[in-house]
Amino acid sequence: MLPPIPILADYGISPTHGFLPDVLPLTRLPDPYYNKWEAIAANLQALILSKRLRGVVDRLPVLDTIGLEHDAEWRRAYSLLTFMAHGYIWSGDSPSDRLPPSLAVPLLKISEYLEVPPVATYAAVCLWNFKPLFMDEDIDNLENLATLSTFTGAIDESWFYLVSVAMEARGAPIIPLMLTAIAAAREGDAATVTRCLHTFAERLDDLTTLLVRMHESCDPKIFYDRIRPFLAGSKNMAEAGLPLGVIYEDGSGKEEYRQYAGGSNAQSSLIQFFDIVLGIQHRPTGEKRGRPQDQNEGHAPPPKHNFLLEMRKYMPGPHARFLEHVQSVTNIREFVEDKRDVDRPLCIAYDACLAMLRALRDKHIAIVTRYIVLPSREVRARSRSRSPEAVRRRLNLATASRQPPGIALDTSSKADGTGKKDNLKGTGGTALISFLKQARDETGEPAVEAWTHRFMSRVIRIEGQGDFFAGKPEEGAGLQVASQAEEAVVPGLAGSWTMDDDVGGICYY
Repeated sequence: MLPPIPILADYGISPTHGFLPDVLPLTRLPDPYYNKWEAIAANLQALILSKRLRGVVDRLPVLDTIGLEHDAEWRRAYSLLTFMAHGYIWSGDSPSDRLPPSLAVPLLKISEYLEVPPVATYAAVCLWNFKPLFMDEDIDNLENLATLSTFTGAIDESWFYLVSVAMEARGAPIIPLMLTAIAAAREGDAATVTRCLHTFAERLDDLTTLLVRMHESCDPKIFYDRIRPFLAGSKNMAEAGLPLGVIYEDGSGKEEYRQYAGGSNAQSSLIQFFDIVLGIQHRPTGEKRGRPQDQNEGHAPPPKHNFLLEMRKYMPGPHARFLEHVQSVTNIREFVEDKRDVDRPLCIAYDACLAMLRALRDKHIAIVTRYIVLPSREVRARSRSRSPEAVRRRLNLATASRQPPGIALDTSSKADGTGKKDNLKGTGGTALISFLKQARDETGEPAVEAWTHRFMSRVIRIEGQGDFFAGKPEEGAGLQVASQAEEAVVPGLAGSWTMDDDVGGICYY
């Protein structure tokens, strides 16, 4: 007997808002008992700027969670406390490796209730951190959205979060749509599956349009220097000053260091839902399709875990369980493959979805390049003009991003016993560009039509290489326009990362 198709209400998922809460996030906790939390959140930017946040939080009493009733109140409290916690850790001249009881005790209880880690997850900064400006307008409209909390108060930070909120809202109808397609495939109803895939592809195109609007109000330099540091977690953060992680002082006397990844768009359940329903399989970064790891001679073995599966631990528990349920019932890829010789419109509709999702990932790689890779190169260029002593300085992530232009970052690299440099990792312990490119390429692997395979495996020529203006390379010499032989190591969102396609950061799709 086939397992039942999941019911959205069983997992707290809205048929209209998707993974966004069906009840809009609260703008304030209703119980006056929590006014102190709300007061700190309302003045968070000023407290960070004046470096007085830690003193205020240290004097804060430990508040009980007994006054939190509805889920919306628990979500509001979680978002408030994670913003305060990250501000506390990263707002000083050096990072704090301890969270005081006033934050740690209630945050741990609230995180356990909501089934999320006690860190600023995608849910904390995006899913549960927005409000509509006009109640009678849709929340998939960027011009109708505002954030509830930010670290900097900058429009750029709000826009960075709200683009994801709008994408979640615009993509929400895809969830019940594709559950309908799964049910239709069980009944052999190819016409319904085809219609669902057509709508799916159109919505994916809408999401790409929203994503490319990131540049409209989020400046790459402001994001890299001012916003990115506060989103860092405590995992792989030795270079930033947290070699062991963070201790959450819960009063038990048995506290141990905890390590959590920073916020990441890979924690979006929506994007992972797309992969699951289309039958896209993602392998650990570096692992080739159909190639055993033991045949990968001369290279380090790929990570044992799949990064996307690891990121499910940072999703709200019900959302992660929903994805597991969908994984057990998804049948679209098999249905299309069974019909490949008799129903070409169905195959084309399925391949269109793959092509649109691949295009979305292509745009995301471009954004990551502009917002993380290129700014890091500017830091590298500035470091060359400094003295060796300045170059060797190790600065914590938050302090480094607030230094005036010209202050160099640590460009030292570790080496193993063989003399080779380590491939330093980023958020969640994965490599940024190599991960993104592999995820994009894997998106096209299930394609049914031969022309789709050719289309999605094509190599796009980079303009300016080998033309008149770039000059022709001498015979036997390679024209190095877009590649660099040297490595640049700079503090990223989760530690140091390199520029040779093994990079770490936040924006994962």
